[in-house]
Amino acid sequence: MTPALGDIGKRLLLGRKLRSTQLGETLLPKRVALPVFASDALSSVAYAPDEIFLTLSLAGLTALTFSWKVAIVVALVLLVVVASYRQNVHAYPSGGGDYEVANVNLGPTAGLTVASALMVDYVLTVAVSISSAAQYAASAIPALEGHQATAAVIAVLFLATMNLRGVRESGTAFAIPTYVFMVTILGMAAWGFGRLLFGNLPMAQTANFDIAPEDPYLHGASGLAMAFLVLRAFSSGCAALTGVEAISNGVPAFKKPKSKNAATTLLLLGCISIAMVISVVTLANVMKVRFAEDPANQLLRDGVPVGPGYHQDPVIGQLAKGIFDHFSPGFYLVAAATGVILVLAANTAFNGFPVLGSILARDGYLPRQLHTRGDRLAFSNGIIILAAFAIFLIVVFDAEVTRLIQLYIVGVFVSFTISQIGMVRHWTRLLRTETDQARRHQMVRSRVINAIGLTMTGVVLVIVLITKFTHGAYIAIISMAVLFVLMKGVKRHYDAVGRQTAVEGDEQLMLPSRVHSIVLVSKLHKPTLRALAFAKAARPYTLEAVTVDVDRDESEALQADWERHEIPVPLKRLASPYREITRPILQYVRDIRRQSPRDVVMVYIPEYVVGHWWEHILHNQSALRLKGRLLFTPGVMVTSVPYQLISSQAAEERQDRVERVAGQVRRGARKTSGDR
Repeated sequence: MTPALGDIGKRLLLGRKLRSTQLGETLLPKRVALPVFASDALSSVAYAPDEIFLTLSLAGLTALTFSWKVAIVVALVLLVVVASYRQNVHAYPSGGGDYEVANVNLGPTAGLTVASALMVDYVLTVAVSISSAAQYAASAIPALEGHQATAAVIAVLFLATMNLRGVRESGTAFAIPTYVFMVTILGMAAWGFGRLLFGNLPMAQTANFDIAPEDPYLHGASGLAMAFLVLRAFSSGCAALTGVEAISNGVPAFKKPKSKNAATTLLLLGCISIAMVISVVTLANVMKVRFAEDPANQLLRDGVPVGPGYHQDPVIGQLAKGIFDHFSPGFYLVAAATGVILVLAANTAFNGFPVLGSILARDGYLPRQLHTRGDRLAFSNGIIILAAFAIFLIVVFDAEVTRLIQLYIVGVFVSFTISQIGMVRHWTRLLRTETDQARRHQMVRSRVINAIGLTMTGVVLVIVLITKFTHGAYIAIISMAVLFVLMKGVKRHYDAVGRQTAVEGDEQLMLPSRVHSIVLVSKLHKPTLRALAFAKAARPYTLEAVTVDVDRDESEALQADWERHEIPVPLKRLASPYREITRPILQYVRDIRRQSPRDVVMVYIPEYVVGHWWEHILHNQSALRLKGRLLFTPGVMVTSVPYQLISSQAAEERQDRVERVAGQVRRGARKTSGDR
């Protein structure tokens, strides 16, 4: 692909470039911020109730009576976490979220622990949500059966492309499906409760099924075993809390007043999520929905397993079929909206991960390229890295949600808990110096809210670790530890570079005693003459041309040509019995440095400038290898002297071509020759 076609393709995919001054145009109002940052938490309604029922069904039918109690506790925890994070966004509106809270109040180690947990959780959010959507699509479209991983990879690439176009544009594109999902689920719930009120709500299709308990519960569950099972169901249901932290990380993307808008969006998210989860679980209990981990063997019809030919609909699917038994378009709308929201749930991670990566890069814990905005003012490198890791997990786990879900949740509750510890310390520190009584009262209230949040999230974290560790959570913990160590290493490197390159107080500009210039010569042609002229214009103390005697006949011809043209620079031939080029030049340069350590050796290398990708393969390879070695030699400087071939002119024209945008002259863009 030529550069011109590549640029056209990039513009078609991503849109026109945006100036840095247009950053304000990408900020989000609340109506767009809600679907952008809340789609992850809202989408959990599609699988959090399923996980509660699935876990409880291990003990048989009687255990399902705990489902509504588990849902209420999950809703209570969600309410407390939302209230806690409303304090976070007011206290730390810069977008660092949990990382900044922990880093400022508990130190860099705690901050980095939170960052590691969040980044792993963001990757898992994409992998789990997209894999779940792929499995959901495969159940509706038989042609996708066996190709879920491929479909999931394509979906990740689609989301990455949309986010590379910019936060506002991706948010606008995803807002409608997210709102459709909210309206359809809440509308289904309202219609279901209305039918219940009038006494004509039907039972679910699975209501007449029995559920056979798994082996450990065949003879009933002891009090301890049942308590552990309920705790497992609770930890699985806490998937409903994932995504809450994304708003605190994305405060800079909101329109002003940023903190107020972010806090309002958090409140809306909490209210909508709680209403949806409680409604789904309540209706599932009323309609006697049956949902099992191994439906072929666990679900019994008249005491007989339904067998492998039975297809188990998810909880929302069973509810929709019953509630809209007289209106089939309602069922299909719920099914379609649920499938789409599972894809869009990953969009929350695509907004949170790049911002967090940018902040970590700014602080020196990640490569600084992650702090750079792309053409559309999005953190493009972070988006690409997130997509790459998510695709890796999807391929490795073959898009199987049951395997990926075990890695989930751990990271987010690690960040929840450490963040709340940091917020309690934050308010305690401020209270030591605050004298205004009104402000003190507000701070005390905020500290109480965060302390309750700390207690809740700490307990949930312990439960999650106990119930999920052996089921795969250990992989997430290992990933966090590896990422933590890697980021520490990056920080050490940047700190070491800073120390080595820092200007000391008594540092002075030290000039070399002499400059010994060398022009590398392969043949006598225009690039060589240009390099010689450039080197001579620099007025070095010593100037010589150097060639490597790889082929004696060619070297003799070059020497004769040199003398015939009366080049006023001596030509030195370096012996190379093994026909090497790089080693003799390196040895010669090092010998000069040994003889005069205070001298600087300046090496000039003539290079072709070409216009096509395939021409790079045919030229400059020896120069690239030599430069790579010379750069590691102390006291040696390398200068490339370009010589433009005709093909480079077309490339230059392509690079100089200014993209025409409506209104660019009115906005002050400078005219080009083509515009006049």
